[in-house]
Amino acid sequence: MHKSGFVNIVGNPNVGKSTLMNLFVGERISIATFKAQTTRHRIIGIINDDDVQIVFSDTPGVLKPNYKLQESMLAFSESALDDADVLLYVTDPVEKIDKNNEFLQKVAKMTVPVLVLINKIDLTDQQKLIELVEEWHSVLPQAEIIPVSATCKFNVDNVLKRVKELIPECPPYFDKDQLTDKPARFFVSEIIREKILLYYDKEIPYSVEVGVERFEESDKLIKINAVIYVERDSQKGIIIGHQGKALKKVATESRKALEKFFDKTIYLETYVKVDKDWRNSDKELNLFGYNPQ
Repeated sequence: MHKSGFVNIVGNPNVGKSTLMNLFVGERISIATFKAQTTRHRIIGIINDDDVQIVFSDTPGVLKPNYKLQESMLAFSESALDDADVLLYVTDPVEKIDKNNEFLQKVAKMTVPVLVLINKIDLTDQQKLIELVEEWHSVLPQAEIIPVSATCKFNVDNVLKRVKELIPECPPYFDKDQLTDKPARFFVSEIIREKILLYYDKEIPYSVEVGVERFEESDKLIKINAVIYVERDSQKGIIIGHQGKALKKVATESRKALEKFFDKTIYLETYVKVDKDWRNSDKELNLFGYNPQ
């Protein structure tokens, strides 16, 4: 008997979805920073055992879209409701339960098993947690409520155990040695974008996209040319920084992370280009892989 299933992770921004995904898969698949809207795509991470394949799917935080990029991000999240065998709805003790009622109503109508993971329970006390569990039970009566802490790795193994019980009998969807459905270039873009999220303030990281123009791999070396796209000339100046110091820092930190990720020596060249209003252009969003179809 072999079991396989799609286990999709949804929830509002900044509740720890990507950190949980990385813990489940045991690899760094999704970028996780302290900033909201870090995940923009739907990212798959696969766990394989002899008789089990779990296809985890991390999605962007649910939000009301202000531009076309965010419309695509919401479409990724909503698509995760359509093909889930098990749904993991991640929340935390800080956010209000009714923050995204419309999305929550769709979750309430689902016929597949739903696990509500109350993450970051290390930030609250026992009494508040009991009240929160009761509140979630009233909103999603069909769901199982499981308190977890991604940072403390509390209860994560129990969630994994429960997921294995819930997924259906089915042959594997992917090769048993496959870890994700994304190509290597995707992870180059994500790692560089993560460094930009960490090192720049305010709107800058959200106006940035990263394209990989060259990815040449040999036994011990990968040569990469990456382009950092921004929307305004002023943003280009900020990304490059005084005497190119800011860009050099991003490139150095990205190279170190890429070497760790690929376990090879990395030769990385980065460039900055202005692509005006790319977040509202269907053509550009398709080019960057934001069409959820």
